Amino acid sequence: MWRFPSVGVDDAMTSTYWHPFADMGAVPGNELVVTRGEGIYLWDDQGRRYIDGSSGLWHTQVGHGREEIIEAIARQLRTLDTYATFGDLANPLALALADRLTALAPMPGAKIFLGLGGGDGIDTAAKLARQYWTVQGQPERLHLISRTFGYHGTHGFGTSLVGMPTMRQDHGPLIGSVSHVNHESADALEQEILRVGPAKVAAFFCEPVIGAGGIRPAPEGYMEAVGEICKRHGVLLVIDSVICAFGRVGTWFGYERWKIEPDMVVLAKGLTSGYLPLGGVLISAEIAAPFWAKPGGPVFRHGATYAGHPTCCAAALANLDILESEHLIPRGRELEGPLMDALSTLKDHPACGEIRGGLGLAAAVDLNADLVKESPGALARLTAGSRAAGLLTRVQATGVGIGPPLVIEPAQLHEIAAGIRAGLDAALAGA
Repeated sequence: MWRFPSVGVDDAMTSTYWHPFADMGAVPGNELVVTRGEGIYLWDDQGRRYIDGSSGLWHTQVGHGREEIIEAIARQLRTLDTYATFGDLANPLALALADRLTALAPMPGAKIFLGLGGGDGIDTAAKLARQYWTVQGQPERLHLISRTFGYHGTHGFGTSLVGMPTMRQDHGPLIGSVSHVNHESADALEQEILRVGPAKVAAFFCEPVIGAGGIRPAPEGYMEAVGEICKRHGVLLVIDSVICAFGRVGTWFGYERWKIEPDMVVLAKGLTSGYLPLGGVLISAEIAAPFWAKPGGPVFRHGATYAGHPTCCAAALANLDILESEHLIPRGRELEGPLMDALSTLKDHPACGEIRGGLGLAAAVDLNADLVKESPGALARLTAGSRAAGLLTRVQATGVGIGPPLVIEPAQLHEIAAGIRAGLDAALAGA
């Protein structure tokens, strides 16, 4: 019988794995092979320990190695490992998770459409927004608006909506009727709606804290302003809380700190703390109504093979138990100040540029713009220097992103700052 080959350290040197977002001419033989995780820490294949400074990709809210989630996954695999939920098919875990999430949401009568992650959640929301308006007799409402620096995944609609031009290039024609507005200006959104014509705009996509685009919290008053603008013009408000939900900004769904009423909220990452792939879209009662009102109504012909996967849902339910029992949801808000205090000690470093954050357990440290211009390898040295000091961060266009697990202690935030300082030293030394 064929068996999986034994993979050792040497095998990485001839790896055939194509890494996402990677210069594959440079990666082979230089991989950082992560082999183990526990709490806020990770270990590589050489036994070196690192702080997981970005929760992987901002998703490991409860930390690594949580036996409660592991046991829930194993238990479910022994009962019903997998089955589809298309049509009238269901499983107890998917039903229970949907009920639990909608009960937690400050959105009366909400429904939830489950998927695999944030990227397909954005596609779900975009397609549903367009179909909703068609069902309402307004098929001309196709236009979608997002923000500069916004990141909405790499699926078809997400690639079109992303607010960073480099993410859209080289793919040929993308989805049409999409535009981008200044990420800090509510007036820019209203002007764009008026330019396109309110009767042609379907939805506005907005991250409360822009994540992959550089950790950029919404300016004070911005969220409320765009909420009012969308309501005034009948535009659906889609909140992309893929990063912000499940405690990252101190609330369950990543938008409750503002007085807004979204029509849809895209969720993923912290839903399972990344233990298994799962995401979803929280949908208001008003948007769901025409699809749920009576038999023979419109059908949303969309969904993934693994939607409502019972084992993934088991992981999510166990993760929600931990978030609740250990009171981790408020941690994003409680630690936002201590995180910025720790990172503010880097302001005096000559290699340090802008430090952004202050809203939730997420921040970014940019390199000095002149250093980046004069020394193109500075960003790589920053990353390497931080790793050598025992810190893993998320590399971004002009610096690094920070967003550790919610279980981190305040004193450990200063260890993160020390790791970044070591990276800044390395970036400057090689200039």
